[in-house]
Formats: sequence, C-alpha cells, structure tokens
Amino acid sequence: MTVLESPTGTAPPAPPTGKDVPTRKQSFTPAAAFEMVGSLVAAAATVWVIFALAGVKAPFGMGVSIFLLFLCIYGVLCWRLHGVLHMKDRLALVTIWSVSLAALVPLVSVILFVIIKGAPVALADFPHFFYADMSQLSPTGSVTEVGVGAAIVGTVEQVGIAMVLAVPLGILCATFLVESRSVYSRFVGNVVDAMTGAPAIIFGLFVYLTWVAPHKTNGKSGFAAALALAVMMLPIVTRTSQEVISIVPGSLREAAAALGAPRWRILVRVVLPTARIGLATAVILGVARIAGETAPILFNAGGNNHYNWNPFKGQQDNLPLRVYELIFQPSASAIRLAWGASFVLVLLVLIIFVIGRFIGASGPGKRRLTFIRRSGGSTDDGV
Repeated sequence: MTVLESPTGTAPPAPPTGKDVPTRKQSFTPAAAFEMVGSLVAAAATVWVIFALAGVKAPFGMGVSIFLLFLCIYGVLCWRLHGVLHMKDRLALVTIWSVSLAALVPLVSVILFVIIKGAPVALADFPHFFYADMSQLSPTGSVTEVGVGAAIVGTVEQVGIAMVLAVPLGILCATFLVESRSVYSRFVGNVVDAMTGAPAIIFGLFVYLTWVAPHKTNGKSGFAAALALAVMMLPIVTRTSQEVISIVPGSLREAAAALGAPRWRILVRVVLPTARIGLATAVILGVARIAGETAPILFNAGGNNHYNWNPFKGQQDNLPLRVYELIFQPSASAIRLAWGASFVLVLLVLIIFVIGRFIGASGPGKRRLTFIRRSGGSTDDGV
C-alpha cells in the first residue's frame, strides 16, 4: 500500500496510540459492568462498617457517603486500568446518570403514588367513574355512585380553548421576537419574561376583574377560565418557541432567500416546519403549565356538580377544581374520590402529551398537507 508523503517529503505522523487515547466503545461490556458493581459493593461495605462502628444511623448520609466513596474508588480503578481520559469519561457518565435518576425518582414516586391511591377508585366500577357526575355526592355515599365525567368535559374544553387562543399567538409572537431586532421587540420580550414568572392567581384575578365581575352572576363560565389559562400559557409557549425557532440554521433561510422566496414564505415553509418537533414540545410544556391549575378555575369557572357542555354559559366543573373541593370535605369517601380524580387528571394529561408528540413526530421535510398552485394546478413541492 502506498504511503502518502507530506510536502516536506516525510511520511505523515501515525495517529497516537496508548491507553490515554480516548476510544469510546459503543457497548457496555461485562468487564465495565463488573468494575462498576465491584466499586459500588466496596464503597457500600466500607461505609456500612464505618457507620456501624461509629453507631450512627443516618440513611441519607450513608447513601451520600456511599456515592462519593464509589466515585473515588471507581475513578482510581478506571485510572489504573484504562488511563486518565477513560477515567474522566466514565466518571462523567456515572455522575450524569446518577443525577438524572435522582431527579427522576421524585417524579416517578408521585405518579406511582397517585396511581396506587386513585386507580382502584377510578376502576372500581369501570367505566362509571369516567362518565357520571357529582350530582349524587353525599358524605355517606359510595365512590361508585358518582364520577368525574362533568369535570373531564370541563377540563378538555377549557384546556382546548386555551390552546386555540394561546398557541397561534405564542408562535407568532416568538417568530416576531426572533426575526425583529427593534426596540419594540425587546420590550415585548421583557413583558413575556415578566409574565413567565407571575403566579397563577394573578392571571385568575386579572380575568375575574376584567371579564367575570362586570357580568355579575353570569360571568363565571368555562370560557372565562379558558381565558385565564390562555394568558398563563401564552408566555410559556412564546419563550419556548422563541428558543426553538432561533436555533434553526441560518443557511436554510439564506438558501430559500436565494431562490427568491419572500420572507413570509420562508417562515411558513422552511423555518416553522424545521422547528416542528420543538414547537410541539412548547405546546406540551404550556399544557403542563395550565392543566393542573386551580386558582384561575376557582375564580372564573366556579365549579358545577352537573354536566355543562356549553363553556360559554353557566358555571363549569374542572378536574383540579374538583380535587381541591373534595380534599376539604371531612368524609373518607370524598378523600378517595379526590385520589380518583387525580388519577384521571394524570391520565388525561398523558393522553394530551401523546397526541402532541404524534402531531410533531414527523421530520422537517415531511408535510401532512399538500400545497397546490392555483395557476397550473400541480403540486408545489418547492420553497
């Protein structure tokens, strides 16, 4: 095989070799697993002996000590067997995974606790709990006599109306903030940042004073609650969409502009489709922000034990509001109903998340709608 020579006439230097050269393996080998497990067992045994001799009983402190000693032992072992670079790489990997699991444990614990406490109530007389209302609620009644059907209808309608109002406005506002560098855009950005950190009760009181109070007793409705939720959702969608749209490569905009596409067409056919998955994530985050809120619903929807399919007239029920009202009742059956409503709320939010992920699952180059030229009638697949 011919060896290429450098301009100076000498052969190019061979790539460096040795145990300090990073050669990341694609799979987790049994030897690496044995090294990790052995280090963990050694750290656990050492810490347990020290705590036992000292007579100290502190489970949390013991866990932290085991983890820190494990990092030390595992780091020294990787350094002696594989070199410094492998040691740094594996310690970083172990630390990242450990912190991720530590952050995941509380979330999984809460969800599992809600499922354990609420699933038996919701599935006791399936599907009665999912379509019955609270008109038969009584302190001594059974949990199988009532349900959260009216609350499900109110939650879906209110969150749906809030999404219809907030998502287009949020994406348009984010596009304006990315594309414009004027003083007005900076002012709008500061307002969005201020709205992001505002508490939920502020939005509820704002809609109550501007919409509900002027209409007296007829002011409370599902639409009023949806307005409060939309105001809450707007800054979340705007700020997240702004970050997503801003990372779209500028070369795509330049290529479309070089082909003669106007600015609005670049945004509609290039920028937004490229950021589709990120925009779906922004919508999901906005829904997660408003789906479990109680204060705006309490001020503006009012609650209702019966079905109300019309969100524009009359008070309407809501799952978070129903949970809030049930937990303050003294009867044990009401507390069980609150757990069942919490389970249904978690299930409903999960369904919304799955639908949002499905909508944004297709890649940037895949379109669900076909654009037709009016002049020739042929499919327009260009920019």
